[in-house]
Amino acid sequence: MRGLTMKRNLFSSKKKVINLIIQDHSIRFMELNNGSTPVPYRWGERYLPQGLINNGTIQDREAVRTILEECVDEWKIHKRQVRFLVPDSFVIIRKISIPAEIEEDEIRGYLYLEFGSSIHLPFNDPVFDIVLLDLKDNIREILIFAAEEEKVKEYADLLESCKLEPVAAEISALALYRLYYNLGYADKEEHLLVAQFDFDKVNISIFSGTLPLLIHHIPIDLHEEHWDLRTNEAGVYEWNFVGDAVKEIDFQYRETFKEISRLSDFYHYTMTQGKSRVTKILVHGDHPLLPFILDEIKGRFDIPVVSIKEKDLTAKYKNPLPRNYHLVMGLALKEV
Repeated sequence: MRGLTMKRNLFSSKKKVINLIIQDHSIRFMELNNGSTPVPYRWGERYLPQGLINNGTIQDREAVRTILEECVDEWKIHKRQVRFLVPDSFVIIRKISIPAEIEEDEIRGYLYLEFGSSIHLPFNDPVFDIVLLDLKDNIREILIFAAEEEKVKEYADLLESCKLEPVAAEISALALYRLYYNLGYADKEEHLLVAQFDFDKVNISIFSGTLPLLIHHIPIDLHEEHWDLRTNEAGVYEWNFVGDAVKEIDFQYRETFKEISRLSDFYHYTMTQGKSRVTKILVHGDHPLLPFILDEIKGRFDIPVVSIKEKDLTAKYKNPLPRNYHLVMGLALKEV
């Protein structure tokens, strides 16, 4: 599982890297220890006022930069190398076929030439990564993970303007799956649908083994007047819903539940021509009402539904880690 690469040098480094997630509503960071076993020992969060970032697009760069600079000061991460997530709304996955005679070290150059002609993406100038799949009948199949370079560059430039050094970019589906896999939840050759419910979006991905073959992003309208933001005794931000949680889930996510079913059918009937079907659903994310969402999905689908348990993270990584930080933990495990 690799990260997106850019024309700037987003390379891997042996130095200890800060892991940073900038979402519409928050900035989160994590740093692992220096030992042989990855243990999170520093993490933090700062909530963003509504409207500064909308569906991954930075609307007020100066305001976001000012807040990020304050975070850099508070978390004491000046001039540190940073691994970050590309907003889900910017990312696409394509499975394509190329001639088998193209050597591995020539594939990226071939793709650059074919973008816009035989290979069509919804944007120009992509930043991308590839995974090699099957080779048969003189055809090689590959997966392309791509995003618009200008969108990714905007985040990299933001980090650099705050005296940080971006060294790797990642997508959230891979980060969450990495945590799931490292906790020993994965079954051999399973077909896993991941439904990631965050505060203002839902990301759906389907993995065949360890590879994501499909990703789908659904923005969710956030009505902040129904939520009360507080800080608990551990200093962790918590959103408390004011109203009937069950009715809220049904109202907000009725169509999302249908979309999960539709994508599961699409994977079975179209992507695999009836040869494979979803065998498990992972429900996770930072949504405050996730337990209600989990129960709803368990009642709607006749296949196993699981979620990552905080006690399992505590047992393996020696620290109680709030659910808000599970995704950034998955990012921190990259290249560990």
